[in-house]
Amino acid sequence: MQNRISSFPPLIDEQSQIVILGSIPGVKSLEKQQYYAHPQNKFWKIIFELFNEKFTEDYAERINTLKRNYIAVWDVIDSCERRGSLDSEIRNEEANQIAELLENYPNVKAIFCNGGKSYKNLQKILGKNYKLPVMLLPSTSPLHTIPFEKKYEEWKKILEFIK
Repeated sequence: MQNRISSFPPLIDEQSQIVILGSIPGVKSLEKQQYYAHPQNKFWKIIFELFNEKFTEDYAERINTLKRNYIAVWDVIDSCERRGSLDSEIRNEEANQIAELLENYPNVKAIFCNGGKSYKNLQKILGKNYKLPVMLLPSTSPLHTIPFEKKYEEWKKILEFIK
């Protein structure tokens, strides 16, 4: 029997200009109740480097960094059954209300998917020709083993959509 897990609420406000969508938090993130909490996940390192900000472990300051830079974060999956942290182990998933979120935050100009599972699910939720640009970025997960520099180069795309 697998445990049913749930996503976190979205980190978004009226100034958000892009949304970064993951699949659903991994085990370490669920334990800490923080987005991208696994120490080997490169999400926070990439964000801080993109905006030339001093890296910190302080979660509240991490959230402030997202807000200062007009970035929202959420997941495509609201709840599912999963053993471990692998997206390939996800079963019986329920989608988050992504379209409703985007309607409520009209300043969002683009959607970025952190990995393939997020991207595939989002296409099912919104359709392939959604009114906003939807881009696939390489997963920041340590399980996605391309070099950091390559991930970082791809993630620079988000800067084109932020004032």
